[in-house]
Amino acid sequence: MQRGDGRWQVHIRHTDEDGQSRRYTVYGSTPKEARAKASAVRERLRANLPARDRKVTLGVFAAEWIDSTLAASDRKASTKAMYATMARQHIIGSKIGAQQLDKLRPSHIEAWKVELEHRGLSESTIRSAYTILRAVLDTAVRDRALAQNPALAVRRPRVPVTEAAYLTPDQVRSLLLAAKPSRYAPVFELLVNTGLRRGEALALHWSDIDLDAKLLRVRGTLARVAGELVVTETKTPKSRRVVPLSPTAERLLRDIRANQRAERLRAGSMWQPTPYVFTTELGEPCDPRNALRALKMAAKRAGLPSSVGLHTLRHSAASVMLSAGVPLKVVSEVFGHASVAITGDIYGHVSPEVSREALTRLSDALS
Repeated sequence: MQRGDGRWQVHIRHTDEDGQSRRYTVYGSTPKEARAKASAVRERLRANLPARDRKVTLGVFAAEWIDSTLAASDRKASTKAMYATMARQHIIGSKIGAQQLDKLRPSHIEAWKVELEHRGLSESTIRSAYTILRAVLDTAVRDRALAQNPALAVRRPRVPVTEAAYLTPDQVRSLLLAAKPSRYAPVFELLVNTGLRRGEALALHWSDIDLDAKLLRVRGTLARVAGELVVTETKTPKSRRVVPLSPTAERLLRDIRANQRAERLRAGSMWQPTPYVFTTELGEPCDPRNALRALKMAAKRAGLPSSVGLHTLRHSAASVMLSAGVPLKVVSEVFGHASVAITGDIYGHVSPEVSREALTRLSDALS
């Protein structure tokens, strides 16, 4: 049918999944163009896809996603907060955020990746931003706002695997000695004697510690979410684990408990009764950021590189264990890695020495 303005139109009637009758109209400058557009709509409907993509910007849809799908997901609270922040900064706040969903193409996403690179963002940050964009567009497809996810046609940004930086036993001893004046020194000592993550150690409750059985249980991780310190779920399901305590770690925890009792007496009515193993002078949980600052100061006093962080202590513990011949699988379980492969990737620098020792033993046995 030709309209008064000279364009041609075709009406398509369709009964949706709820049994409701719908009518869609397409237009073309010629009858052939109008019929081609109508045919494309029918193909989409036959494939159970939306007749048209939503005419809403990606930025608007991403904002809706933050308040609905992301909020309702079972992700950790800290992960939700991080995803929301990154979506606002790198999707809604980028040029791509002004692009309409119905016109979004893989080339737009590729240009967006280049934009993030020019901003100087790290490879891991760009990969995370891509992961979030893909999740947003997956939701758009699920909600029938898009027929297909254009991000699927774009290669996921790669992050090169880097071996973890670690300290030698002598460097660890120097660092712990330099940290002695800090109230966070016991945290650092526990990290290097158990391989716990920073948040796992600071989340420990006394109910997680069994000094008689010489065990501690990792049940969560302490993180700052929306300005508040909260215990969230562990990084992975395998991160919920039982860690045996060495004599050194056991003595350390007994000292921490005795010191905490003394601080509670000194604080009197000002003491905040919390269940945490590591607390401030008034019983409140320790802020992970303060622990990091204290470690940086100790590393500087010890003449160690500025790159030393709390995770360096964990990596150092793993390196010592592997160099001493502890099987990779055992280290993986103690450290709560999702798989042995991850342990191998992170601590590949230790493998040559372990392998050399194994081959030396083989040669000695054969000769």
